[in-house]
Amino acid sequence: MLKTFTFAVVHMTVAFTVGYVMTGSAAVGGAIALVEPLCNTVAYVFHERVWERVRRLPGSAGGHALGA
Repeated sequence: MLKTFTFAVVHMTVAFTVGYVMTGSAAVGGAIALVEPLCNTVAYVFHERVWERVRRLPGSAGGHALGA
C-alpha cells in the first residue's frame, strides 16, 4: 500500500510540475494535479474493459502482445 501511495504522490507532483511549467500558474498546476489522476483512473477502467473483450475474442493472444 505504501508503494501505491508514493506513486500517487509522484504522479501528482509530475502533473503539478508540468501544469505549472506550461502555464506559470500554481493554481492551474494544482488543478491539473488533482483532475488528471482522476481522469486517468476513469480511463483505466474503460481501457481494462476493452482489453478484457479483446482477450475473449477467438484467436486472440490472450492479452499478450498483438500478433505475438
